[in-house]
Amino acid sequence: MARVLSLFRPQPFLALVSRRKPTLCKMSMDSRAREVFAAAVEAVQPDTVVRQSMERKEDSVIINGHKFTLKHNLHLVGFGKAVLGMAAEAERIVGDHLVKGVISVPHGIQQTLQQHGKDHLLLKENSRIRVMEGAKHNLPDVDAQKAAEAIKQLASELTEKDLLLVLISGGGSALLPAPIPPISLQEKHDVTRRLAGAGATIQELNTVRRALSFLKGGGLAHCAHPAQVVSLILSDVIGDPVDLIASGPTAWSEVWPEEVLSVLERYKLLNSLPASVKDVLGRPSPRWRENKDESNTSGHVLNAVIGSNSIALKCAGRRARELGFRPVVLAPGVCGDVRSVSRLYGLLARFACSREEPPPEIAAELLRLGPEVGVESWDLCRTMQVLGEGRTEGWGSTCLLAGGEPTVELTGNGRGGRNQELALRVGLELRGLKLPPNGPVFLSGGTDGQDGPTEAAGAITDWGVYEEAQAKGLDIDNFLTNNDSYTFFTCLSAGQRLLVPGLTCTNVMDVHMLLIPPIPH
Repeated sequence: MARVLSLFRPQPFLALVSRRKPTLCKMSMDSRAREVFAAAVEAVQPDTVVRQSMERKEDSVIINGHKFTLKHNLHLVGFGKAVLGMAAEAERIVGDHLVKGVISVPHGIQQTLQQHGKDHLLLKENSRIRVMEGAKHNLPDVDAQKAAEAIKQLASELTEKDLLLVLISGGGSALLPAPIPPISLQEKHDVTRRLAGAGATIQELNTVRRALSFLKGGGLAHCAHPAQVVSLILSDVIGDPVDLIASGPTAWSEVWPEEVLSVLERYKLLNSLPASVKDVLGRPSPRWRENKDESNTSGHVLNAVIGSNSIALKCAGRRARELGFRPVVLAPGVCGDVRSVSRLYGLLARFACSREEPPPEIAAELLRLGPEVGVESWDLCRTMQVLGEGRTEGWGSTCLLAGGEPTVELTGNGRGGRNQELALRVGLELRGLKLPPNGPVFLSGGTDGQDGPTEAAGAITDWGVYEEAQAKGLDIDNFLTNNDSYTFFTCLSAGQRLLVPGLTCTNVMDVHMLLIPPIPH
């Protein structure tokens, strides 16, 4: 193992930066964890990411290094939880050339933003953009389907002189439902709901959604051809693949029925599919039947990811340094079952908190677990090397940051979410380590501010959760079996371990944070 780690020597500049003496901070570990999480969320606010990605120069706009001429030829569509704020900022920048627009946003979002004093994320009274609310409870519904139809209609009327600005964020799939006939909206929803309940990843869910939808998988870009299409994307998918975010409406992709059937078979849903779904998956013909030029439209499409988990982690790291920590980013794509992910963080905590050289078994198990939870061996080796040097050279407190979207297999009917369950499981993994401020603290939070059907985004834990649960007679195993982590944390410390940031207006998946105190010699 030592030979493996020795291959990953830090660059001199990074080494110098890391060796700066940490800033002294009197805030508690819990408070600093919340501050770092807040910085991650602030970095990916919808208006901020749009403002940073669009540069206006007279009658043109520069996006991602590409210059587009504006001649009162701009049209705008959008769909997603963060799109209202994105559209408001886009209209501030290029509204003088906007002809019209349609956006599909969550039910009640305008009233909610007003109530929370987020007027800067609302459209002006004289806006040329039509707002259509739908997808109540984050589920595709008739209202969202009407919005999808209006978006399709707008795109279909464009010419080669037009520029279509497409705004996409998390929740876009539910807000752009256009099932291929004869599939009904309910049938499509039932298939994806059962997949999600069986533990399918967001990649697998989107693979199936694309195959059953008219607008996803490049369908919207096809409708807009021959117009120039520019998509600004706030990514809520691991790795930021534009063909999977909101199921890729502007990213042309092949739909391979074999791949879709493989996903359905993996979760034992193949034999219970509605006849309409089997009919569509069995068709050899293309999904789009428009009388349009069938040539490849990719040359007319620019997809730009303007906000992501990586950006959030970078800004979180900056804030962590200001608060006296040495930031280390593990990976932005942690995935897999929360039980395996919690084991990973527990092992990293033990590795980092060892006063002596940690047993080689810890590094070996970390490298074995890595592929299972979406973390490359290279990233694990680099992280272990930095943690090891921090211990031997006395660099002070460390903030280990990661992001992603683990999955939870539903075995009960309690209240909770993946972040709260992960935090609870990591708390158990920290057994035997010291309590803060002399021991590690773990935070897991959803950047959308909502973890499952609860008011919390996640939770903050340490080894103390076990001791307090024992003192209160709470059976942790029962709460975990019933997927009831929110109720557990509500009963513990008067709910103070819960992370409740309120309305965040964005979504770039989850942020995981492991705070390691200085290791005494």
